Amino acid sequence: MRRIATYIPWMFAAAFLAACGPQDEPQQQSERLVQVARVREATLPDTVTATGEIRARVQSNLAFQVTGRIIARLVDVGGRVSAGQVLARIDPSEQQADLDVAVASLNSAMAERTQAQQAFDRQQRLFESGVTTRASLDSAQEQLTRTQANVEAAQAQAGRAREALERTSLKANADGVITARSAEVGQVAQASQQVFSLAHDGPLDVVLNLDESVFLDRKLEPLVLVSPLSGGTPAKAVIREISPAIDPSTGTIRVKMQLEETASLRLGSPVTATLSYQPVPVIELPAAAMASDGGRTAVWVVDPAERKVLLRPVEVLAYSSSAFTVASGVTEGELVVINGTKFLSPGETVSFEEAAQ
Repeated sequence: MRRIATYIPWMFAAAFLAACGPQDEPQQQSERLVQVARVREATLPDTVTATGEIRARVQSNLAFQVTGRIIARLVDVGGRVSAGQVLARIDPSEQQADLDVAVASLNSAMAERTQAQQAFDRQQRLFESGVTTRASLDSAQEQLTRTQANVEAAQAQAGRAREALERTSLKANADGVITARSAEVGQVAQASQQVFSLAHDGPLDVVLNLDESVFLDRKLEPLVLVSPLSGGTPAKAVIREISPAIDPSTGTIRVKMQLEETASLRLGSPVTATLSYQPVPVIELPAAAMASDGGRTAVWVVDPAERKVLLRPVEVLAYSSSAFTVASGVTEGELVVINGTKFLSPGETVSFEEAAQ
């Protein structure tokens, strides 16, 4: 009995040491299965739509060149006019009076010149006969020259007065259509104050006012599709002018496009223009591939040889509800994790299957 009691403490000690000894190594965890997609470049169509108006390529703002009260308006908005046609008249009383005075002054100057010419001719005959002196002849010559200058000055004055009288009639400077009127009969029109706007016959333009963001880092295709706002047959137009400056009142940039000659669109018609951006190769990835690396957008890339994953930041161009467009960070042919991105860690070995695309 004494020997049995001696072995019991050793048995407990052995059991205690066994309990404190190293445990068996845990079983190796299985590799995480992820779904991947192969990166491919694509050219995505991108367009912008805006409303505009059909306008004439050349437009004139017509105004009187003299101040006066309008006594006649001979055309209405929408009226077709011909070059040289009188559109309106102002009271010509003042200009007619100035012309009458100028003509009277011219007649007087011409009469004085006639008398001076006769006096010079007489002095020249007398000088040739030896009856008069050289001084008398020279004096007659001087008087004739002075009267000739007076005639020329009177003629210029009469010409200016005649032009002023003609300017009391406002005339069209080209064939076209009246698009605006800003004065009425009885109103006093100031010199150079716009009275009519005239759209010249000829090529038509589509005019748009686009937000400046349309032109940021992108170029537009020159060909544009134009459709009537009320519905109808679309037409083609070509961008011919983009304003280099932003309109300070609207914050927009004006774009003018030449409308094809066969288009059935009419002057002043509102239209919808669809502009296309020049194609740019991009990479589009499913939204499920999106991850984060310190607040930056990133994706998990799989090394197919070692089957390890790497978190790589990417530069995003645009987002949509189901995908995002990448400018840089991944290249064509690489494998990007699109399912199973949660709980991945850099350098982790994974098994993967490629999704059908």
